[in-house]
Amino acid sequence: MLEINHLTKTYGTKKAVDDVTFSVGAGEICAFIGHNGAGKTTTLKCVAGILGFDEGEILIDGDSIAADPITAKRKFAYIPDNPDLYDYMTGMQYLNFIADIFGLTKEERTENILKYAQDLGLSEEELGGQVGSYSHGMKQKLAVISALIHEPRLILLDEPFVGLDPKASFVLKEIMRDFCAKGGAILFSTHILEVAEKLCDRVAIIKQGKLVTFGKMDEVKGDSSLEDIFLELEA
Repeated sequence: MLEINHLTKTYGTKKAVDDVTFSVGAGEICAFIGHNGAGKTTTLKCVAGILGFDEGEILIDGDSIAADPITAKRKFAYIPDNPDLYDYMTGMQYLNFIADIFGLTKEERTENILKYAQDLGLSEEELGGQVGSYSHGMKQKLAVISALIHEPRLILLDEPFVGLDPKASFVLKEIMRDFCAKGGAILFSTHILEVAEKLCDRVAIIKQGKLVTFGKMDEVKGDSSLEDIFLELEA
């Protein structure tokens, strides 16, 4: 579903992402782990087509984000760590705006908006309020709903649980599991190892722009040569 091959992104003389290669298959949840500044967000922005890159290739369900960005972008949703929404819109106006972009029918958008809003605990009254009045957690919920309503094949999430209350975090994890059980794929970044252990199938660990390891969670956790890396992440 997602293939990242020899991705390199530089800022001046610094390699923010240095020859990173890994993939996420259909039905998989992959955690992308590293401290702040390790290169997680830069990688995700390259995958989402927000940032260009210097070397490598990124394929989404076989389509290149560089060569055919429109086709690739129809297949995924991206939720940044601090969603940049339109504050002057109401929550419902924003969701309808996203639904219009993806050409959803009235029936499709109504069904999906109501389902995910109910699951995440956003009331009809709250969806009628201006986005600018929302808390960070409410904006995060709105961004999740907007990502799911067009039924993407791949979801990219940058620190998705930051700002969510415990109930919403639990619901989001259940939504992620259900999404992948239906054949979708998820790549989510986190600096919290415990979250990854409980949720993901595979894990990619990045440090100072370089991929340290990639594999199944139990195999990676059992690799004694990575003990120092895990101790750093748990600190």
